Amino acid sequence: MRACERLIQYAKIWTTSDEHSGKTPSTMRQFDLARLLVSEMKALGIEDARVDEHCYVYGSIPATEGYEDRTSIGLIAHLDTALDCSGENVSPRIHKDYDGGKLAIGNGRVLDPDLFPHLKTLAGHTLITTDGTTLLGADDKAGIAEILTLAQLLIEGSGEETLPGGCDVSGIPAGSTGVKIPHGPVRIAFTPDEEIGGGAYLLDLDAFGADYAYTVDGGAPQMINYETFNAATARFEIKGLSVHPGSAKGIMKNAALIACEIIAMLPSAETPQNTEGYEGFYHLFDLKGSVESASVRCLIRDHSAQQFEVRQKMLRFIEKTVNEKYGAGTCTLTIDQQYRNMEENIEPCMHLVDNVKKVMKELGLRADTAPIRGGTDGSQLSYRGLPCPNLGTGGYCFHGPLEHITAENMDTVVRILLGIVRCYAQK
Repeated sequence: MRACERLIQYAKIWTTSDEHSGKTPSTMRQFDLARLLVSEMKALGIEDARVDEHCYVYGSIPATEGYEDRTSIGLIAHLDTALDCSGENVSPRIHKDYDGGKLAIGNGRVLDPDLFPHLKTLAGHTLITTDGTTLLGADDKAGIAEILTLAQLLIEGSGEETLPGGCDVSGIPAGSTGVKIPHGPVRIAFTPDEEIGGGAYLLDLDAFGADYAYTVDGGAPQMINYETFNAATARFEIKGLSVHPGSAKGIMKNAALIACEIIAMLPSAETPQNTEGYEGFYHLFDLKGSVESASVRCLIRDHSAQQFEVRQKMLRFIEKTVNEKYGAGTCTLTIDQQYRNMEENIEPCMHLVDNVKKVMKELGLRADTAPIRGGTDGSQLSYRGLPCPNLGTGGYCFHGPLEHITAENMDTVVRILLGIVRCYAQK
């Protein structure tokens, strides 16, 4: 089965997470996909496939005989889809021999190469899109599909050496099965709640058993990421005082207006729509208010650990300024840490990046590295002691109705994964 066929099946299962749940998994519907995957893994021959009470799926592929002492490589993807757009009743559409031009996908939505120049490079591919009413869920069901397609190829092979030496995978045809490739231990995990920042907290690293790992949770197939944001959420809670507006002078404290003052004190240019690359930002994403009470919620993001601390100090200064102006206790700031830049923990083991670049070169791809303007499960896992860069899935425009991916890109990712496994089978 090709990876794209698996994706189409998984995409139809509703797995959106819920940031307000306070539980793991945040939504029980994620178990629907988890249980399906366990059944599929067992059918493939992954005898220890299982899902735990927190909806973490585990499984392993034993090393080829004689390769048991090789590095154990883990592959990770996540079950949930983003809250930004509906993930219920997803109806994937398949466009064979896409011509690289404008494409109406439904519900008035159009994929336009003037907006997304990469579409021109997908000409001749089989394009998979939404029907314009939901997201597709390739983030990260494509990663799951690619990992299990790799598992199928490894298990169907006999472990005999049929590929050239080194990491050369150029002889592996797209969509092939039964590839005979020697390999060390391969560990698989699928996590819940990555989209709300909780995907790696309860992953049992001892049970997982990997020496190093990769998340398969990125965009273009030639992309590898080992730098992420440092990330936190901030919440200002404002207490007001409501009296009759006719006699309010010197007495009323309008919490909603104070919330607006807080927003005005944030650097106006340091927002997501004005920043790129290594530039950090504050992102206001929730504002509620009345005279009596108000709340302001924002994200704090920066690649630099030093600048990340500066941003947090700025918010604490705003809290202090408001309380000095309106009275102690008017404003309460809570900052919750989410994840850290994985680069610090990847740098001591850059073979994780170098081997991927080597594989891509042998596949005729130009490896691209770029900082992720976000985070992955690998951000948390790297700080927990499991170095874990991120690989592309072959998809684009995640988290919205214009999300799309191609069957051919997914095949390429599977070949990259095969090459990585081949690399770590070497002494």
